[in-house]
Amino acid sequence: QVQPVESGGGLVQPGGSLRLSCAASAAIFSFYTMGWYRQAPGKQRELVASISISRTTTYADSVKGRFTISRDNAKNTVYLQMNSLKPEDTAVYYCNASPKISNYWGQGTQVTVSS
Repeated sequence: QVQPVESGGGLVQPGGSLRLSCAASAAIFSFYTMGWYRQAPGKQRELVASISISRTTTYADSVKGRFTISRDNAKNTVYLQMNSLKPEDTAVYYCNASPKISNYWGQGTQVTVSS
């Protein structure tokens, strides 16, 4: 299977915004709830948001009200709109199915929130 490809990360000041994109394989995207995960240095990878095929969404408490997950089923792409970014949002962001599939990780995209 083709691994997901994440993009859209970068360096942003606190309070800024970024929009992440993840191009997933049709075999995964078409049948699974998709999720955005992040891993900060020295911490475990955590699920921050998920979206089902019917577009039901869930969010970690730490990002609720600031992040919005969406999916384009025609493009097999899942997005993460991140607003009001904080330094503690600094991490490598990955997409995967939710629950995660162990051998379906991409390279991730680095998000750094710093002044």
